[in-house]
Amino acid sequence: MAKTKIVVVGAGYAGVFGTKFLSKKLKKNPDVEITLIDRHSYQTMMTELHEVAGGRVEPEAIQYDLQRLFCRRKNVNIVTDNVTNIDKENKVVITENGEYPFDYVMLGMGGEPNDFGTPGVKENGFTLWSMEDAIRLREHIENTVKAASLEADDAKRRAMLTFVVCGSGFTGIEMVGELVDQKEHIAKKNKLSPDEITIKVVEAAPTILNMLDRYDADIAERYLVKKGVEIIKASPIVEVGAEEITLKSGETIPTHTLIWTAGVQANSDAKAFEMESARANRLVANEFLQAKGYEDKGIYVVGDLVYYEETPNTPTPQIVQAAEGTGHYAAENIIAEINGTEKKPYKGNYQGFMVSIGAKYGVACLFDKIHLSGAMSIIMKHIVNLKYFFDIRSGHYMFQYIMHEFFHVKDERNVLRGHSSRNSNVLWSVPLRIFYGLTWLIEAMHKIVGNGEWLKPSTWFGEGSWFTNAVAFPFEWLQEATTGASAAGDGAEATAEAAHQAFGLSYAYGNEPMMVFDHMPKWFESVMKFMMPNQEVALFFQKFMSIFEVLLALAIIFGLFTWLANGVTIALVATFCLSGMFYWVNIWFIPVAFALMNGSGRALGLDKWVQPWVQRKLSKWWYGDVKSRYGQAK
Repeated sequence: MAKTKIVVVGAGYAGVFGTKFLSKKLKKNPDVEITLIDRHSYQTMMTELHEVAGGRVEPEAIQYDLQRLFCRRKNVNIVTDNVTNIDKENKVVITENGEYPFDYVMLGMGGEPNDFGTPGVKENGFTLWSMEDAIRLREHIENTVKAASLEADDAKRRAMLTFVVCGSGFTGIEMVGELVDQKEHIAKKNKLSPDEITIKVVEAAPTILNMLDRYDADIAERYLVKKGVEIIKASPIVEVGAEEITLKSGETIPTHTLIWTAGVQANSDAKAFEMESARANRLVANEFLQAKGYEDKGIYVVGDLVYYEETPNTPTPQIVQAAEGTGHYAAENIIAEINGTEKKPYKGNYQGFMVSIGAKYGVACLFDKIHLSGAMSIIMKHIVNLKYFFDIRSGHYMFQYIMHEFFHVKDERNVLRGHSSRNSNVLWSVPLRIFYGLTWLIEAMHKIVGNGEWLKPSTWFGEGSWFTNAVAFPFEWLQEATTGASAAGDGAEATAEAAHQAFGLSYAYGNEPMMVFDHMPKWFESVMKFMMPNQEVALFFQKFMSIFEVLLALAIIFGLFTWLANGVTIALVATFCLSGMFYWVNIWFIPVAFALMNGSGRALGLDKWVQPWVQRKLSKWWYGDVKSRYGQAK
């Protein structure tokens, strides 16, 4: 039996989302083969291109390798190639290097900038619609400011330090926000005054951020004005020159940097498909997202490429929520066709809109009634981005996103204002790591040595240790079993002493130390009863814990898996606190463990060699060998 072939063209939000859904729902169907084709071997997080262009993060922070995204999806083949045409009658996707027959195809090639035929935009302007665009713009900004710092002519210097963004949609305002954040740092780097750098927004409409509620848009506008951004409204640009732009009013603005974000259209490569198109060259689709005129050919259109009017004259918006939604619905309808069930008409679910204005400020409107601004809006944007990684089941890139956005950002350009991203030399934590490890080792050895002599191992494991037949845990249900026997009574006495010595550094000075909890909370008592229902289990646990603490202490001392080891100590301390076996005077164990989780084993510790080796091995086992391109025509 021939396999059912599904081809997805484009690894943007719609393509990745749709492919993930198809792969999950069809994983038990061995007769289905899915092929994902994109000209790049990675997905670009398009909504964060401004962060690369503005120098906040490096390009790799928003590039997600397709092999890593689909590493465990055995029914997905990834191909790095450029689609040139679709043979609709014979149902074949044609690329530069091969041909891919299909039963169903999902076209999600995305969009590209629309300059509306404005003279000079292509030659002299900068767009922000691809990784190449972002890197080119980033380098231009850095080089232009550097050159301006050495320019003696005042007029030319002012023009070089004037940055103009055309368009006040989400992309434009987010780019302006990056320029505002970058202004002080790039000026300092080039020995300039930040006041010499001018940022302007030019908008053809009488208002800005027209996809937002006017309440939120006005908040954003006031913030931009406060930050010194000049907003020029109702002023279309009619020409872009190498060193100036011209407005419809005849006014000229001298500048060497015009960033064009005024419009978006469908990917121009789709013109070769010769399908019915509408405004901005988007391909027309029906309510099931099937290409108009080819409903019987299994051709679906999604993302920025699709033109489907959800209401009269109102097509699906070209935003991430619509891309994910159309990708999901198209995948569902393909599955419905395969299974012979009813297809579902597309219905957009837009939960809100948000725009970041730099790393620390933003505005958002959620569910048409919740208005956020400032840091709360940025936090919400991070939550939305993290949810995307959860939705596509990529824990690897969720972790990478957190590291890039919160811990590896320079110049304090994150919502935590640099508190989480200050680089530090973990060498200075080595003495603390060794001291903390020795503390755990001494406490563990107390449990092993008991009343014996430390320098005579033959006296260990005897009276007073946790290796006798006396239960050391001060839990009532365990002690009740020993009542009435003298030997058991002696054991109980030893137990009480051992419990109070469990973390017993000398308390000779001052008053008797206070326990964190003098008795267990009821809920925790039920947990402990489940784990240690009788003496036999308790005796096993106390021996196991003694040995485990020794190993834990040695791992910390020698810097092996220090993040994990210190995390375990936090959990153990919390357990001992709740068990009534820990003093307030030693509560410093917890903050010290948190401090040592900052890579303390990488300096004078085994983690310097072990962690990179483990990461390489795990990466190769989980993802295989990462390549520059994937797949080929069969």
